[in-house]
Amino acid sequence: MPQHDGSRLQDEALPLMPTAGTEQSQHDDQLALFGRPQRVRIPAELWQSWLNDPAVVARFEAKRYQRSEQACWIWTAGISSTGHGSFRAASLPGRSRRGTVPAHLFAYQLEQGVIPRLGWSGADDPCLCHRCDEAGCVNPAHLRLGTNTENRAEWAQRHRNPHGPLADLRGAAGRARAVAVAIRAGISAGESAEEIEDRIRAARHAGQPLTLW
Repeated sequence: MPQHDGSRLQDEALPLMPTAGTEQSQHDDQLALFGRPQRVRIPAELWQSWLNDPAVVARFEAKRYQRSEQACWIWTAGISSTGHGSFRAASLPGRSRRGTVPAHLFAYQLEQGVIPRLGWSGADDPCLCHRCDEAGCVNPAHLRLGTNTENRAEWAQRHRNPHGPLADLRGAAGRARAVAVAIRAGISAGESAEEIEDRIRAARHAGQPLTLW
């Protein structure tokens, strides 16, 4: 699979799984995961308040590096152990960190609206998938709703492709962090968009497995 962002887009899902024995809410709650699976109930109305808040949206936009519509928009702030961006939408009380959400989930809902009851009842609940296989991508054009069943089948089909993101020797988190570091370094140095693109390509290539073809 070609590495450049104009190649055929592929899917990598956020593993949203239900909490065993948890009764479904009467509201359109979601499960939000970040890092190692941590199930957090986020009411749809709370999501909507974040998406409607210009200050929250401005903080979000400041942390994603936008490129062309066809290219991945890279999350340049915190990266979870799954390789997904972590965005602190709000500081909420308690130890659950429920104000910290997956950045690509925020990006998709900012564009498409709140997804009700995401990830609660079983394997065929909607889950958010990356068409590009880049866990650190927050371009809504590269995201789609699928199911965990679909996602697992697609991962099994593609993860051995030595030229694809899923084969990166650093894992999804290592790859996402390396690309984010490269972008931040380029911005800090005042480099042009073309120079930053060179950094992105180099950061991605560094994790590519050695092959005989």
